[in-house]
Amino acid sequence: MSEAVREAPRKQRREIRNIHITELVNYRQPFSAIVSIMHRVSGFLMFALLPFILYLLQESIRSEISFAHFQGIASHPFAKLVILALVWGYMHHFCAGIRHLVMDTHIGLDKDSARKSAIGVLVVTWAVVILVALKLFGVF
Repeated sequence: MSEAVREAPRKQRREIRNIHITELVNYRQPFSAIVSIMHRVSGFLMFALLPFILYLLQESIRSEISFAHFQGIASHPFAKLVILALVWGYMHHFCAGIRHLVMDTHIGLDKDSARKSAIGVLVVTWAVVILVALKLFGVF
């Protein structure tokens, strides 16, 4: 090896270290990572609340008396929050799933496009959730 190659100045590399649990609030995730994590959370939420959904469905279609019981359950503020969480879970999972399917076709893989599509997923999801929340809590 020549002297020039041996004595070439080495570029300082960035130190990569593990993040401690106490540093998580200081670490800023990119929007793509947030959407990906929330996609998993929304999928788990829909799976975990599936018995509640099936119970409400059963109560709503079994008889007139059970439908009145369903209306009583659905009018409770806690049940409305659970229903709103389900709406968020479904909408986010749907929008993020469409985003992932489009990215599977090698469209929008560059950093800027991925960031824009992630922000689009968040905006569409929260816009629909806010509209449903307003309707659910009787604003209009």
